[in-house]
Amino acid sequence: MSRIGKLPISLPSGVTVTSDDKTHIVTVKGPKGELKQYVDPCITLSEKDGVLHLERHTEQKRHKAMHGLYRALLANMIKGVSEGFTITQQLVGTGYKAQANGQLLELSLGYSHNIIFEMPKEITVETVTEKGKDPLIKLSSADKQLLGQVANKIRSYRKPEPYKGKGIRFVGEEVRRKAGKSAEK
Repeated sequence: MSRIGKLPISLPSGVTVTSDDKTHIVTVKGPKGELKQYVDPCITLSEKDGVLHLERHTEQKRHKAMHGLYRALLANMIKGVSEGFTITQQLVGTGYKAQANGQLLELSLGYSHNIIFEMPKEITVETVTEKGKDPLIKLSSADKQLLGQVANKIRSYRKPEPYKGKGIRFVGEEVRRKAGKSAEK
């Protein structure tokens, strides 16, 4: 039995889960939005007393893997539509700036031009700039997968480098530092 797949998912108040038997698409609705996900036909959903259970038909290795995968995806969807997800990134480096204008994020990262990144409509962006501290980018969404994808795309514009530690990093991320060249005597 899949250890992850057999865990029940409790449904918070205000969250509804519906599944379509023909298309195998599960829809999760909540206060923060609505998310849809395809679920393999080998997995069946059942809801009792505000708790969602996932079951598989056979003990095949593929079905065991699908059992844990879809349980984790549905748990993330339920948490996303009820609470939401937030990722915070910081810009470390002299002159690095970030400014949010609606769904546009303008980044000044030491290149000859500013980078303008257009956010998907499902994600809200906010920038925080305090004197003496590194600028922060706060991304919020109900869709954990999309949020992680966008955060990694922003990080790819200037990854943290190991010598000075400059770049875009997640808050709390440890950047492995290297020693520079030592001068000859």
